[in-house]
Amino acid sequence: MADSGDDAIAAAEMRAASTRARNLPLWDDLPIPNDTANLREGPDLNEACLALLPMVGVWRGEGEVDYPTIEGPRKFAQQLTIAHDGRPFLIHESRSWLLDDEGNVIRPAARETGFWRPQADDTLELLLTHNTGLVELYYGKPRNQTSWELGTDAVIRTASAKEVKAAQRLYGLIEGSLGYVEERAMMGQELQPHTSALLHRVVG
Repeated sequence: MADSGDDAIAAAEMRAASTRARNLPLWDDLPIPNDTANLREGPDLNEACLALLPMVGVWRGEGEVDYPTIEGPRKFAQQLTIAHDGRPFLIHESRSWLLDDEGNVIRPAARETGFWRPQADDTLELLLTHNTGLVELYYGKPRNQTSWELGTDAVIRTASAKEVKAAQRLYGLIEGSLGYVEERAMMGQELQPHTSALLHRVVG
């Protein structure tokens, strides 16, 4: 039997017990609003971002990367920060690191930064810049109140970056955690699964 609404609220309160008082480091002398990843603190979330409200926070967890052009699958860990400063966009910052089979850190891995830009027609724009020399522009829409699907409209790469033709991402909340899967068409391969992860809230 599915949990009742009261059970779901109680479970959410329990999950928030250790995260509700945490936030990003604050600059006391900043003359403009600080970024916040905690909806209880800082500027109010802009109404344009309400469809993305559940994503705001800092998330940390583990995942797997696998693709025909790499020796895999490989385990990785990741921290994803989704924050805002009161304006009609969200700030996106992701850091990841490779793990061995025992869960020990091998080395830093992919990084990406960018912005979620929700539009009045419910379209989502996601601009991402990667440390590997890629710039990606995604478009998509919410699938429902707790999942979001996007695909690339354009991929730009530096002369030293690997060939990437397209990518798709699906994000969704799973019992209070944030999961995602990513597909990529790169290095002569067709669009296919590349990474997936399940991240747990640590801030917000």
